[in-house]
Amino acid sequence: MPPQVEAGVLRPSRDQPRTLVLVRHGETDWNLSGRAQGHADVPLNDTGRVQAKAVALVMASFGPSRLWSSDLARARQTADAIAAATGLTVECDRRLREYDVGARSGLTLAELAEQHPQEYADWMAGRTTTVVAGEETTPEVRARVTPALLQCLKGLAAGEVGVVVMHGACLKVGLLGVLGWPWELSRTIQGIENAAYCVLTEDVERGLLRLTSYNEKAGSGRHGPDFVADAPVG
Repeated sequence: MPPQVEAGVLRPSRDQPRTLVLVRHGETDWNLSGRAQGHADVPLNDTGRVQAKAVALVMASFGPSRLWSSDLARARQTADAIAAATGLTVECDRRLREYDVGARSGLTLAELAEQHPQEYADWMAGRTTTVVAGEETTPEVRARVTPALLQCLKGLAAGEVGVVVMHGACLKVGLLGVLGWPWELSRTIQGIENAAYCVLTEDVERGLLRLTSYNEKAGSGRHGPDFVADAPVG
């Protein structure tokens, strides 16, 4: 069972803080063309594979003890690169998958606007309960991703670091979920880029998680080249 959480607060039980590092997978061709991926099993492209190797070196510098990943190819390939750099075994969890985008799969935003104008208008306005056929709502995604991340945290011993490889949209949903932030704040947070990561650190004394780093990239300092992918989905 995941630890008790209310408004982002965890019951403190450790002397040393645990850390979760959430990583978005590397670039795919669908990211590059702005197509909604969802559960489509799209692999990394050449840039994405280079990104995965670069972020893997950064993850190794954290000295992680465990490594979890979505089971979709683009996340698993990114996690495999991290596994190679850290010696860890990838633990796959279907709950870490991206939104199931249903009939949106493979569509650009322009195509979504043309084929599903009302759903597009609601999405642009931040209304999260109007979806196309087969698409998950944000509350549904939050209900599966947040417990998965809390279970990952619980799986760490005091002072340990865990790495979780995910997808852009569900990462933001899960991040807000474990912090206890209302979804209304989501539009004030930039979407995380391909092969970027954020860090959640446990505050043991106060019994909560803190967002201590966000949208960090392997090329932002001494770690290597910079990669920027502004793809809006998956």
